[in-house]
Amino acid sequence: MKCYNKVKVTQLLQGYMKLYTPRRGGRGVFLLIAAPARQDAAAPDADAPAARTKRLFTTLRSAILIPLRNCYKSPPITAQLTATMAIEKVYLTYNEIHQLCQEAAPKILNEFNPQLMIAIGGGGYVPARMLRSFLKRSGSPNIPIQAIGLSLYEELPTTMSGTSTPGDVEQPGTKVTRTQWLDLSSLGEMSNLIGKRILIVDEVDDTRTTLEYAVKELEKDVEAARQRLGIEGETTFSIFVLHNKEKEKKGKLPEELLKDDRYLAARTVGDVWICYPWEATDIIEHDAMAAKQSGM
Repeated sequence: MKCYNKVKVTQLLQGYMKLYTPRRGGRGVFLLIAAPARQDAAAPDADAPAARTKRLFTTLRSAILIPLRNCYKSPPITAQLTATMAIEKVYLTYNEIHQLCQEAAPKILNEFNPQLMIAIGGGGYVPARMLRSFLKRSGSPNIPIQAIGLSLYEELPTTMSGTSTPGDVEQPGTKVTRTQWLDLSSLGEMSNLIGKRILIVDEVDDTRTTLEYAVKELEKDVEAARQRLGIEGETTFSIFVLHNKEKEKKGKLPEELLKDDRYLAARTVGDVWICYPWEATDIIEHDAMAAKQSGM
């Protein structure tokens, strides 16, 4: 279970104290999960009122509060904060991403042999560029990379007003938003999609919603280009992700894509929160966390 630092927990606590009101003057009862800063700092007993719990919190290095009984509940916030508490973070370095791409490249060449890469932004840009170096064959030009921008993730607010604060947890959204797409205004760009082996690259297959959207929309574009230009030729899509999360997927991919082994994940992981280096605002701190996690 993940414990957050005092600043983060203070934000969570403020939301709790506003949203959980003692019933008929009763005392709010909380479960306190904490890492004591001193040997004499202990969790409160089950009958401690919320006020005493809050005072005790100031003696702790990190903690999380969960209302247990005698309180009115706000189910959405309860679920959000429980999710926040339970998420495990995994930190990855650029070197590790580089090695994953290098490891996957021979299989991609042998089984997909792509002629074009389409990177889904923003997580697919760096892996696609790394892959291109490993996919280049002697005497052949670099594989071109096109970019599309899709957004599904949204910050999870922890305040009563619903506003987000720095460090809020990102949760999968419910709607894919196009932020950037292929420029199909010219006939040349449209013809580039027809009869090609296209590799779609993203960093993570989480709910699969983004990948489903990308494949469906690109297939529509290919069909529209074929009809407009009158060009025949089979376009084949394949997918590469750094990580596939082993969880129930909301999105679906074409059966033939999965059956023909045109889907490749460098690693399959549990439902963890993966912290990629390009998301870091302080790369030194990020790499330090990765090193600590790996026991170095």
